[in-house]
Amino acid sequence: MIVEEIMNTEVAALKPDDTIESAILLMRDKKIKHIPITNDQSEVVGIVSDRDVKDGTPSIFDDEASQEELKKPLRLIMKTDVITGHPLDFVEEVAALFYEHHISCLPVVSDKKLIGIITETDLLHTLIQLTGANQPGSQIEVKVPHRAGILYDVAGIIRRHNSNILSVLVYPDKKDEAYKILVFRVRTMNPMNVIEDLKKEGYDVLWPNMPGMST
Repeated sequence: MIVEEIMNTEVAALKPDDTIESAILLMRDKKIKHIPITNDQSEVVGIVSDRDVKDGTPSIFDDEASQEELKKPLRLIMKTDVITGHPLDFVEEVAALFYEHHISCLPVVSDKKLIGIITETDLLHTLIQLTGANQPGSQIEVKVPHRAGILYDVAGIIRRHNSNILSVLVYPDKKDEAYKILVFRVRTMNPMNVIEDLKKEGYDVLWPNMPGMST
């Protein structure tokens, strides 16, 4: 999946000379926490968050100072070292950027112009869609040897029961590099027959593995 498939294209942006007050009003109106700052060519020159606005304004109890500060331009509080993405970037690469740089939004640019934005909420929603967690079904976790063709073999057992696989995740076994964990999201509310067959074939089913289930 690439960025252009999940990014928001209706981006609320402001200019460096717009006031802090205008940013506050825009955030309230659009219910957003980040505003890209662009120049007259729609190029991203900065970004302002709700925290920047909060840090850049005085106490609400000081009315006179507050009104003066609110009229100041955003260029005084915006961050200029903006990390941006491209519409053809992979979503997992963007997620890594969020994690590595501790950011919570990413303006998306093409030909140097702002065309979209991605937030933490967009990434979380995408993860839910990719894993099928928002659809009814069951999760099955299987510990398997780290060898070629193993995913096909395990999926074949599930397929024998006409159970539709919604998603598959693969990650290494932290305790043994010779194994990996396959996590299947399957469209069935009763995966017991699938689990029994997996165990008969010698696979280690990690979940579900409740008391009373045969091993």
